[in-house]
Amino acid sequence: VQLQASGGGLVQAGGSLRLSCAASGRTVSRYTVGWFRQSPGEEREFVAASRESSGYEIYAASVKGRFTISRDNAKNTVYLQMNSLKPEDTAVYSCAAASGVILSRVRVVQAYNYWGQGTLVTVSS
Repeated sequence: VQLQASGGGLVQAGGSLRLSCAASGRTVSRYTVGWFRQSPGEEREFVAASRESSGYEIYAASVKGRFTISRDNAKNTVYLQMNSLKPEDTAVYSCAAASGVILSRVRVVQAYNYWGQGTLVTVSS
């Protein structure tokens, strides 16, 4: 499966953005899809994931209640709606996919074997 992330940009604190992860080559419903982010000098960190088949959602504590991951299987796309953005949300956001990921590993970067390019989100104070 090939992934293409888009939707990043510059937004003021408190604003919203919606990121898209468009999949091609395979049906995205067959994959667990995760969003990760990386700030300069920092490790890549887990943001949110949607499990294959069930669509069960998992969030990092830092974004829970502000971000929502969703799927549109007809468009073969996974979204990350980001509300109440904070300057500390500034990062390059990437989507990733994997099949057969167990629940205990959905937050683990190494569990994913397909990655899209990143999209930059900048939140100004």
